[in-house]
Amino acid sequence: GSVTKAGEYAEGGQLTAEGLSGEPYNQAHLFEGASEEETKAIVAQLNEINTQMPLGGLASYLRRARNLLSDAKNDVNPLSGFVPHVPVGERLVGDKGVGTEYYAEIERLGMSQLSKCAFCLVAGGLGERLGFPGIKIGITAELTTGATFFEKYARYILAFQAHARQATGDINLLLPLAIMTSGDTHVPTVQFLAQNKNFGLSSEQIVLMEQAKVPALMDPEARLGKKDGLVETKPHGHGDVHSLLHKHGLPKKWQAEGRKWLVIFQDTNPLAFRPMCAFIGVSAANDFVMNSVCVPRIPTENIGSICKLEGSDGSHKTINVEYNMLEALLRETPLGGDRPDETGFSPYPGNINILIFGIPTLAQRLEETGGLMPEFVNPKWTGPDRSAFKSSTRLECMMQDFPLLCGPQDKVGFVLMDRYMCFTCVKNNLKDAPHRKPHDCALTCEADLYASNIKLLRHCGAVVEIEEPETTTFLGISVKMGPRLVLQPSFSMCLEKLKARVFGKIKISRKSSLIVEGDIFIHDLDLDGALDVSGSGEIKGQVVKNAGQPLENIPEDEFSSQPPSLQIRGYRCSIGEVEVLAL
Repeated sequence: GSVTKAGEYAEGGQLTAEGLSGEPYNQAHLFEGASEEETKAIVAQLNEINTQMPLGGLASYLRRARNLLSDAKNDVNPLSGFVPHVPVGERLVGDKGVGTEYYAEIERLGMSQLSKCAFCLVAGGLGERLGFPGIKIGITAELTTGATFFEKYARYILAFQAHARQATGDINLLLPLAIMTSGDTHVPTVQFLAQNKNFGLSSEQIVLMEQAKVPALMDPEARLGKKDGLVETKPHGHGDVHSLLHKHGLPKKWQAEGRKWLVIFQDTNPLAFRPMCAFIGVSAANDFVMNSVCVPRIPTENIGSICKLEGSDGSHKTINVEYNMLEALLRETPLGGDRPDETGFSPYPGNINILIFGIPTLAQRLEETGGLMPEFVNPKWTGPDRSAFKSSTRLECMMQDFPLLCGPQDKVGFVLMDRYMCFTCVKNNLKDAPHRKPHDCALTCEADLYASNIKLLRHCGAVVEIEEPETTTFLGISVKMGPRLVLQPSFSMCLEKLKARVFGKIKISRKSSLIVEGDIFIHDLDLDGALDVSGSGEIKGQVVKNAGQPLENIPEDEFSSQPPSLQIRGYRCSIGEVEVLAL
């Protein structure tokens, strides 16, 4: 430790108040009228920030900030001069969609790659805005099993791992999982994993990477803001996942272990995992260095779009363009703006930030850049002369901007799939959700999970008769809800696995709920009620009729005594009746 520290500071030693006051820092205002104690504290804080930052430390951050703020002041558009084109990628819809032979092939290709995969969860968020007093990955995803979001992810990774062990014959094979936390979520995440024994994952396959904040900027000269006697800091954005992966040496290590694909996924979208093998298959078939999972985008919808941008020099970049910049960029195209094509959707796919990277190239590009992602700044100006900010700002970066680090030889693409198969999220609380379109709350997310399982079951080759959903409303939020199906990854981690496990005639009524876990085969099932099957074996000609366990409103007088995951919903699962089969 001490040797490298000395080496690191050999050029100029520790930062001092005097040094920070002059070039290239120009932060003398921080120390004006400050006591000796305060000055010491600020200097210590900035020294720590300086060592945590990638390339060039604080001086480089301030230099980049001044350049970006000058561009912002002069209204420089980073996209000016670029001509947008529809990007190249795979659209797994229509005759290539779920249930087709094409889809089956691409899924099988992905399954063959699972032993070479690593995973990374971006988990810097708290559930405060949702009214949940904890980390978002600790929120219950659905009430039928009561599993949290993280448990859902762990179950998929364990199922992928079990498949990879079987395929390779290596019974000790582990698929690594890196988790990016923030200052807010780091300690609660450590505790959450410990309390739940990592949900079955082994400690050696998990790496936690804590993201640091960056100094806040209070004016276009990039003078740092103060708060409570210290420099104010703000989040730098999820693009830090790249510098953290690099700092922890993971892409290089994974490459040395022969791993090929890194999947970066979000904290409240478990839907993306069932078709994950297909997404990985698309990366493998096309040799994509970066592959963005996309959904058909409704014009003006506030999600970014993947565009192929052509520069004036003839160069091309396939990259995400944020929704607030799309209209201006697309105005010159034949569509004349952010408008639908003949499909009713935008021809530019909507990015949901599930990203798959080719590990060897990722490792190389991060090595070349020290893991620093291109940044942007978004100041809120006080007036048209753009001389001052309404409140402090900071540099930010986004993980989907990785193509800016790539060369012309690096293939960047996308895979598009119908939304019901791969996208849901929880971002609105009970008060706001009724007024938001889509509602994007705990109830809609839960309904999305069941609906996608119903769709999958209809594609599995059996004769499937499932009663149509009906509108269900809790606290002013309405969703269409049919039977509540939970097909655990250990039973069917993807459609190809499901096809090999369900046969004959499957009949399920609307009020039913079904949980299937483990090495189970189903031949004929008539379900009107609640059934929970687990273990190893087959069920044949099973007929189940009971009261079931319908969802119910939480009475107002019981509301405050409910656990937080129910308080953010306003409904619970009734005790009712359930048939349990442990084979």
